[in-house]
Amino acid sequence: MFDKEYDVIVVGAGHAGSEAAASAANLGCSTLLITMNLQNIAQMSCNPAMGGIAKGQIVREIDALGGYSGIVSDRTAIQFKMLNKSKGPAMWSPRVQSDRMRFAEEWRLLLEQTPNLDFYQEMVSGLLVENGEIKGVRTSLGLEVKAKTVVLTNGTFLNGLIHIGEKQFGGGRAGEKAATGITEQLINFGFDAGRMKTGTPPRVDGRSLEYSKMIEQPGDDNPEKFSYTDLTTPLTKQRSCHMTYTSLEVHDLLREGFDRSPMFNGRIKSIGPRYCPSIEDKINRFADKERHQLFVEPEGWNTVEVYVNGFSTSLPEDVQFKALKSVVGFENVKFFRPGYAIEYDYFPPTQLTHTLETKLISGLFFAGQINGTTGYEEAASQGLMAGINAALKVKEKESFILKRSEAYIGVLIDDLITKGTEEPYRMFTSRAEYRTLLRQDNADFRLTPKSHEIGLASDDRMRRMEEKEKKASAFVQFFKDTSVSPEEANPILEEKKTSPINQSGKMFKLFSRPQITLDDIRHFKKVARYIEENNLDKEVLEQTEIQVKYSGYIEKEKNNADKLNRLEDVKIPKNFDYTKLKSLSFEAREKMSKIKPATVSQASRISGVSPSDISVLLVYMGR
Repeated sequence: MFDKEYDVIVVGAGHAGSEAAASAANLGCSTLLITMNLQNIAQMSCNPAMGGIAKGQIVREIDALGGYSGIVSDRTAIQFKMLNKSKGPAMWSPRVQSDRMRFAEEWRLLLEQTPNLDFYQEMVSGLLVENGEIKGVRTSLGLEVKAKTVVLTNGTFLNGLIHIGEKQFGGGRAGEKAATGITEQLINFGFDAGRMKTGTPPRVDGRSLEYSKMIEQPGDDNPEKFSYTDLTTPLTKQRSCHMTYTSLEVHDLLREGFDRSPMFNGRIKSIGPRYCPSIEDKINRFADKERHQLFVEPEGWNTVEVYVNGFSTSLPEDVQFKALKSVVGFENVKFFRPGYAIEYDYFPPTQLTHTLETKLISGLFFAGQINGTTGYEEAASQGLMAGINAALKVKEKESFILKRSEAYIGVLIDDLITKGTEEPYRMFTSRAEYRTLLRQDNADFRLTPKSHEIGLASDDRMRRMEEKEKKASAFVQFFKDTSVSPEEANPILEEKKTSPINQSGKMFKLFSRPQITLDDIRHFKKVARYIEENNLDKEVLEQTEIQVKYSGYIEKEKNNADKLNRLEDVKIPKNFDYTKLKSLSFEAREKMSKIKPATVSQASRISGVSPSDISVLLVYMGR
C-alpha cells in the first residue's frame, strides 16, 4: 500500500502538524500527513481565535516565513482587533475572531492544493527505529510506512484523559479517542515523559442568550490583516463579541461543586496553564475578587454556537449549568456541551536541539503540545520550524535556527530547549528581551529574506518585502533631509500643546515628538506631496512612523543584541565533557551535561548556571 519511502512523515494534523506538513512539502520533500480524522485538520479545539498578546506577533512571523496560519486566519476571520494600541508598537498585537468551521475547511483546502503532500487517516501506534535513527511509523492496523524523518505533533491525544466532575474517560478531545502506544515506546528508548492538563469552557446556544444585557465588543473601525501577501484582504464587515461578568452568587454556586471537582479532590495531578486558569481555580486563588470577566464569542458567521471565554471548567455538568444560568445575560442558557479538562502526555523539551530534533533519535522531531506548550500559535510556529528542519535534514543542508533577537519563534524554542517547562508554556511579550526589535509590523523585514534563502518564501514575497522596505527607508531619509520653518510648524505644535521652534530644523526631530502623529505631519505640503507622488500605502506609512519615533530605542536594543550575539558565535563541541572543567559549579556541570548547549550564549540562559561559570567556559573555549 505504501511502497515508497517518504522524506517526511508528520503525525497529527492540528496546527503544528498542518504547518509542518506544508513547510516540508513546499520545500520539495515527499511528505505524508497521518491523522486519526481527516475531517478535523487544524481543528480549533479551544477558543475560535488566532493571535493576541505576543501570539499575534508569532502569526505574523509564520506568515513572513511562508507558513499558512496568517492566510487562513485572514480568510476565515469574523472580527479583527489590534490589541494594546494605546501602548508603544512593541506591544501592538493583532488578533482575529475566527469562523471555526471555515478555519478547518480552509486549512484542508490549502493543504490539498500543496504539491508533494499525501494524506492518510489512521492512528500511529509506534515508531520504526534502527540504531538510534528513525525509519518510519507503524499504524494501529499494522501498516509500516518508511520515512527518512518523522515529526510528532500529537497535541493532547497521547494517553488523553477527559474529566467532567467525577466522570473520566479516554479521549484526545470531546468526541475523539486518545492515541496510545507512542509514549510507552519512547520511554523505552530512554525519553522522560510527563503529564499536563488543559481545559475548555462550555459551548452554548447563542439563541438562548440576552445580548442586550451584555457589553458589546466590536472589532476595529479600520481592520488590518495578518498576512503580508495579497492573497487576503481586510474585513469589510465584522461580528461583535460581548462581555459579561460572574458574581458572588455564581462563585457560591461553583464552590458547591468543589468537592466533586477533579482539580480539588486529587484526581487531576498534572499542572494546567497558569495564565488561562479554570473558573474554579480563579475563584479559589482570587477569593477577594467579586467578579471575573466572561467574553461571549461567536463561533462563526452563521452558526449559533457560542464560546464562553473565561469559564473554562471541569466541574460536574449540573454545577456548570446552574452557575452559568446565574450570569447576567445567561438566565435562559442552553448548553451545546459542558466544559471539561483533559490530561495528556508530554515530553520535557530539554530533550530536543534548537531544530526541534530529539537528541536520542536522529531524524525524529517533536512540535506543539508534545513539547509542553499551550496555544495554537505556539504549536503552529514549532510545526513550521520542525517541518523546515526535517526537510533540510533530508536534503543534507544546514539547519534553520532563529535567534532570540530575530523572532518570538526563536525565543519560544530557546526557552523550551534551554529551560524546559513543567507547566504549559505560553508566549508573552515580556519573555522577549528584544521586543522593540520583534514587532508585529516588521516580521517580514526580519524573516522573509531568511525564508527566501532556504527556498520557502517565494520570489514574489521577497520582491514585495524589498519594495516596502525600500519605500519606508526612503521616507525616513526624507524626514532626515527635509527642513521645516517655524512659520509652517508652530501652528501645529501650538495646537498639540508642545513647545514651538525658533528656527528652521529637520522634520525628523519634529516628527520624533510623542505629541506629533503622522496625521499631523501630513498637513505639511512637502509631506503630502511626497506620499502622493510615491504612492505610499498604510503599511509603509506605519513602518516609517515607528522607525522615526522609536529610532533611539531600536538602536539601543540592536546594540544590546549585537553584544549578546557575540556569545552565540562561541560554539561548544557536541559531546563536550564538562566534568573536566573543575572550576565549574557542580550544578552547572550537571545542567550543561544534560542540556548540552550548542553555544556559550545558550549555556548562559540555563537556570543554575552563573556568570562565573560562563567566564570559566569562555576562558576554556578561548584556548
